[in-house]
Amino acid sequence: MKSNLFRIFTALFILVLIIPLVGVSSVQAAPRYTPVNVVLNTDITPAIVTTLGKYGTVLDQVVEIDAITMKALTNKLEAIKALPFVEAVSPDAVRNGSPVDTVAVTDFTNGLSTWDMDSINITDYGWDNRQVTQDGTGVYVAVLDTGLLDSWRQYFPDERIAEEYAIAFGGGGGEKGNVSSQPNKWEHDQNSHGTHVTSTILGFSLNGNPINGVAPMATVIPVKVLNQNGSGWSSVVARGITYVGDLKAGPLKDYPVVINMSLGGPSLDAMEKAAIDYAIEQGVIIVASAGNEGTAGMGYPGAYEPVISVAASGWVGEWTANAWWYALNVPDPTNIDQFYITDFSSRALPGQDLDVAAPGSWIVGPYQVNSGQLSYYYLGGTSMASPHVAGIAALLVQTRPELIQGDVEAILEGSAIYLPAGCRDIMDPNVGPTTICWDDDATGAGLTTADAAIAYMLSYEQP
Repeated sequence: MKSNLFRIFTALFILVLIIPLVGVSSVQAAPRYTPVNVVLNTDITPAIVTTLGKYGTVLDQVVEIDAITMKALTNKLEAIKALPFVEAVSPDAVRNGSPVDTVAVTDFTNGLSTWDMDSINITDYGWDNRQVTQDGTGVYVAVLDTGLLDSWRQYFPDERIAEEYAIAFGGGGGEKGNVSSQPNKWEHDQNSHGTHVTSTILGFSLNGNPINGVAPMATVIPVKVLNQNGSGWSSVVARGITYVGDLKAGPLKDYPVVINMSLGGPSLDAMEKAAIDYAIEQGVIIVASAGNEGTAGMGYPGAYEPVISVAASGWVGEWTANAWWYALNVPDPTNIDQFYITDFSSRALPGQDLDVAAPGSWIVGPYQVNSGQLSYYYLGGTSMASPHVAGIAALLVQTRPELIQGDVEAILEGSAIYLPAGCRDIMDPNVGPTTICWDDDATGAGLTTADAAIAYMLSYEQP
């Protein structure tokens, strides 16, 4: 009896060991997928969509730029690239817009000057002192970013925000796959990045006091392409760019349109590139931040050659007195010995295109850390530099609406004040007195100023 029980127990023990092993050997590993953006060299057709479906799941189509987003079988990527109708394939790339640190009035043109507006000669010291006659009237500036805070009407005049064109895009190949439009989410941001960027272009109300902006009478189109954490995907950014291109080709065909993108990532996505090319073909002017990676190189789409890219400059007068941001006068004429390139501002690696530099160190603007509570913060980053140049671009096309992307880039570069490699001693409020140095790869053509750009434009002849 004991022998039989032993045999039964032994048999059961062996089965317990064998069954899991049989199960492991019989179950195949789950297929792996990679979210990718596919750009075609021809129009999208049902046959092409069906063919691509054999290599994964097709999620979204952007017919204007012949692009498709899909979750592709990872082991089939090379096969997709080899298809005769495929121009390029690239993974959906992460895009970030975070800075380095953390309205009753209807017209800010007579508002208070800040050091950054003074340094690009938009204003001079004090109130009601604009130095250029242009103010952005009739120009639309699309801010592709995180959207606006719920409280945006307490910072900006209602008529300066194009609510009828404002939109939010979400999803992306790295998250849900297809890109979707999300009505009204553009004005429920919790991040503040897009609001701060917009304040540089339009100016803003600071507790009822008007603060001047680069183009205070321009009309901003909020296009939310980054999530509440200030990050997103290149496929979503591409959708936003294409949307603005469609506006320029349609209801805004008779108005100048500028895009500001204070965002970027380490690689150029094929779909993003196609969207930029499409928008430029429609006549849109595109400006983007260079990135905050220092010597690691520029971010994309800023580093893409047709885009007007912006490095971050600073002023040696920063933090030399209380309320320095409005109480100190930046000397005129512009003296390059008074300016520097920030250490975080991305340098141009071989094959990358850096165009100009603009203020991006300790820029004050609306930035809420508690939802619903109005607050203002100094932020530093090329995210803060880019809208200065987008605003100047708006002033240029206000005067000459026929200017196209290449013209505006040539004007900005041709009028920039050359800033050679060098070092400056500054006061950093975080670490005290410090020295910042940069090489020639950090400045592009040099420091941009509004008055010089406008003067150059007036004598500029299109090729």
